[in-house]
Amino acid sequence: MRVVIEGAQIRDVAGLHRVLAQELDFGPYYGANLSALWDRLSTDVERPVDIVWQDADVSRDRFGPEAFDAIVAVIRRAEEWDVARGHVDRLTLVVE
Repeated sequence: MRVVIEGAQIRDVAGLHRVLAQELDFGPYYGANLSALWDRLSTDVERPVDIVWQDADVSRDRFGPEAFDAIVAVIRRAEEWDVARGHVDRLTLVVE
């Protein structure tokens, strides 16, 4: 699966969570916070999945560097989780 985050189209962190929840089918009980994102990415998202974040610089400006970096860190942590466990089918993140 390939998920494209169109950074120029997302206005805020809540909007990003909505996009991820929809594209990755997080269901109605997704908490829309960093802990919930980690829970879903580390256990519920079927692999392989490539997340491509286009216009990430726009998202960084809109979200603020701290919020943006925290979100990227959670996704990278899930990426590293798959590598550490030797999974062939993995989650990957490309930030453009």
